[in-house]
Amino acid sequence: MEMSALRREAAVAQDQLAQMRLRMVEEQLRARGIHDERVLEAMAKVPREMFVGREYQRLAYTDRPLPIGAGQTISQPLMVATMLEVLAVMLSDRVLEVGTGTGYEAAILGEMSAEVWTIERQPLLAERAETILAELGYGNVHVTLGDGTLGLREHAPYDKILVAAGAPEAPPSLVAQLAEGGTMAVPVGNRLEQQLLVLRKANGAVSSSWHSLCCFVPLVGAEGWGP
Repeated sequence: MEMSALRREAAVAQDQLAQMRLRMVEEQLRARGIHDERVLEAMAKVPREMFVGREYQRLAYTDRPLPIGAGQTISQPLMVATMLEVLAVMLSDRVLEVGTGTGYEAAILGEMSAEVWTIERQPLLAERAETILAELGYGNVHVTLGDGTLGLREHAPYDKILVAAGAPEAPPSLVAQLAEGGTMAVPVGNRLEQQLLVLRKANGAVSSSWHSLCCFVPLVGAEGWGP
């Protein structure tokens, strides 16, 4: 096939994926109760297909988690939107994400906030995320390899903390790194099923509320589940 024909074919495929992305926002998110326009706008911009393997690109905008290697998954779009909506991320926020995966949620946070630090414990995923985020131009997103349950004290405090893995409880180190007036979202439960716990820090005290049921891969680390 000639190069010009290959380029036309690639352009058509990209246009189809862009249309699928907009349909996802309208039919899977807005129609199912996501109302934060900043969340919807960010998810309409970030190409989810870039964060999955080539064999899964046609499934990128289905409302389901997809495997990304190392026993991990990229989260279901509705769950991503739900967590971002309860966090109410602001453009001036400094954000910590635990569980980078290949960087999809970090990219959305990069659209919505001032600066993002994201931690991944799997070296291959961290490297892949760093490559994709750089390729897409997210210079305000910083990928770190390490134990996410301990956070990153050197950059604390954080206005928002998002944990993209299921924990037995909210890790104390992360709670301690939450800024005054800050909010943290973490799935808490057993290894198979959790409920989204939202913590808010005000006047030095932490309040909590429970939200939707969810199912994430286990949060492994010193203040999470064992390997």
